[in-house]
Amino acid sequence: MTIERPAVPNPDGGPFRIRLDLSYDGAPFAGWAVQPGLVTVQGTLEAALAVLFRRPIRVTVAGRTDAGVHARGQVVHFDATGAEWAALARSTDLEPAEAFKRRLRGVLNRELTVPLKEAGLSRRAVEAMAGAVEVHRASIAPTGFDARFSALWRRYSYRIADCQEDWDPLLRNITLWHKTRLDENAMNQAAAGVLGIQDFLSFCKPREGATTIRELQEFVFVRRPDGILQASLKADAFCHNMVRSLIGGALLVGAGERRPGWLAERMFARIRDSNSKLAPPHPLVLEEVKYPGAAELSARAETTRALRE
Repeated sequence: MTIERPAVPNPDGGPFRIRLDLSYDGAPFAGWAVQPGLVTVQGTLEAALAVLFRRPIRVTVAGRTDAGVHARGQVVHFDATGAEWAALARSTDLEPAEAFKRRLRGVLNRELTVPLKEAGLSRRAVEAMAGAVEVHRASIAPTGFDARFSALWRRYSYRIADCQEDWDPLLRNITLWHKTRLDENAMNQAAAGVLGIQDFLSFCKPREGATTIRELQEFVFVRRPDGILQASLKADAFCHNMVRSLIGGALLVGAGERRPGWLAERMFARIRDSNSKLAPPHPLVLEEVKYPGAAELSARAETTRALRE
């Protein structure tokens, strides 16, 4: 059952929900999810929130990302009390949301330096963290909002430079340098064969008890004016490694090592083995997460939760 939080905080009332829209450079992190002994995006964000709220805060994310994967349009939520929210704006003329955003950005960029060094990170590693997570918006979420289960779809992009003249050193951290020219027509033919509601077990690292059925709504490769081949993938949700595995298979097709129909054959085989190739993570970006209108948030969350669990 969904636990709905009131949209408007009452200083004397119970918890309500806060939405954060953020982006991050995934290069310095060991992925999104908290992992013992490793610096992750979630761990860094929760540490900053704990500084502000003076208690542990657990966030829920729209889509977990692997180590090295970036996000331009990530969404998270967490719950706080009205008193905690009001306290963040004391001694300022700012609205609580703006005051909170500014304070959170300050903690992320400055105050986490000491604990990161104490955790054993080098000075260079700590400096790489500064500015790696940027909070663009903080807002009180509508009643029934859930960053994960209320989402309609997520969209990822993936940049490929398949001509050596397009290998820009300034963009090497977000672009795959492919040594041979790729056939984007063959790649699009292969991508079209796996669209729709399918079981993507062959392209996922499944979790015990979780479904690998997803609706892949878009999978297309477009040659940009600057010569970069950019993939766009949109689905109601993605399994672990699903995007990188689909891109990896499409790269084999584009390089002429597999037929266009091979990607669909792999999908229908429902076998995850050594034929599954993961594309490198660094060109992958979570671009956008889409939600329904406020009146439909609760219903969407209930439907999605039933499908996922």
